[in-house]
Amino acid sequence: MKRLIYQVYTGKRSKLYDHCTKSVAEYAKRIDAEYIVQKTPILMIKPDPFVTNRSKESYEKYGGFLPIYEKENAFSYLKSYDQIAIIDADVYIRPECTESIFDAAGTDVDFAGVLERDMPCTPQYVAKIANYSRMQYSMPNINPLFDWKHPGGADFYNMGIMVLNKSIRKYLNGETPNQFLRRPRFKAFIDGMGAWKWSTDQTLLNVWVKEEKMKVKNLSFKWNGLFTGIEMNKIKECNFIHFFLKDKLPQAGENVEELMKYVG
Repeated sequence: MKRLIYQVYTGKRSKLYDHCTKSVAEYAKRIDAEYIVQKTPILMIKPDPFVTNRSKESYEKYGGFLPIYEKENAFSYLKSYDQIAIIDADVYIRPECTESIFDAAGTDVDFAGVLERDMPCTPQYVAKIANYSRMQYSMPNINPLFDWKHPGGADFYNMGIMVLNKSIRKYLNGETPNQFLRRPRFKAFIDGMGAWKWSTDQTLLNVWVKEEKMKVKNLSFKWNGLFTGIEMNKIKECNFIHFFLKDKLPQAGENVEELMKYVG
């Protein structure tokens, strides 16, 4: 089995991101996976400046493109690997973790990830993701794709950590990552129309997984522990800790030594 862990770390350097990506690189060695960190923009997906609902500061400071879509470049490696894990640069992996996320995902599915509503979330975060669900997935042509029978709203995946098996290639229809993202179906997501003004690739990918009726595996929250999103007493059970709200961390997460004390 050929396995790859892929990360994107472009733009301004950060002590937190340095710390996190180092932990992921070391984890890749422990589980005998190859590791690639993309340090420069490749896809440079741009919203349509004539119709976009996104604020100019959200993309002009990056040269007019949206770095949030850079990690889809990992799709170009699917022809060379059996499994690919795409992990955000703000994810820390415990040094004692030797369990393979690839084994947890298995090889009999197309996609594996963690549903946010399945996490042991704080009451405040449950309310937040319920509202987020309504904003992102309640449109008439999208709402029926999701299950809504939960206080936390729709069954959407947090795409900060995802595992793709090579079988997912059939849903790419031979497209390059750039061609995939430029599908007419996805234009409204890229342009940030309506409630998608602040959306990342997470919304686009969740809709894609649902529309294609992919075979999926719902992973345990221990593979994507949202720091401050889940109950703090559960963080110690997590292999992967996701510092997904960097701006709300003490000193924006730059005091790594202090932050690690909370991780335990």
